[in-house]
Amino acid sequence: MSSSLARPMLRAPMRIAGRRFESSSSSSSSTTATAASKAQQGLSKVTSAAGPAIAGAARGVGNALSKIGGRTGRLINFVQAQTPFVTYYGKVGLELSKLVFHGQKMAPPSLTTFQTTYQNLWSRIQSRSISPQNIIQQVRGLGTPQLVAGSVILAECLGFFTVGEIIGRFKLVGYHGEVAHH
Repeated sequence: MSSSLARPMLRAPMRIAGRRFESSSSSSSSTTATAASKAQQGLSKVTSAAGPAIAGAARGVGNALSKIGGRTGRLINFVQAQTPFVTYYGKVGLELSKLVFHGQKMAPPSLTTFQTTYQNLWSRIQSRSISPQNIIQQVRGLGTPQLVAGSVILAECLGFFTVGEIIGRFKLVGYHGEVAHH
């Protein structure tokens, strides 16, 4: 190894060791605050410089993709046209979910509850204690409140499915039949 490469390696631990044994006086805390503010300034400079560069790169990619023709070009143009709508309605849906979640005072289950539930289910599957007879017995043992709650959930699922179908078909009633099968 040459001596020019060995010198920086020998000097580096000495600098680190010198810093390690500094006292924690107010001068070192002010030095730390100054270093933190300089780091923040440097970070803001990097972000402000990178913002236009990233935007320019995105524009360049967008321009390159817009030059593609055929079915692929139409697909890319369609996706680019739909992106703002999807982003907007995704954010609206997220905020609405948050409102409902907090309004109903809902909370996700704790990790222990989740683990015990699925460990019990897994052990029942492995021991084959889940059988049609057991399921029928459990259904017969349901009370009126559970049946009402299940009916409400079933009605909600059916309603969401129906609304999804109406939105997906852009029609309120029926599918188009094929004329060739008359």
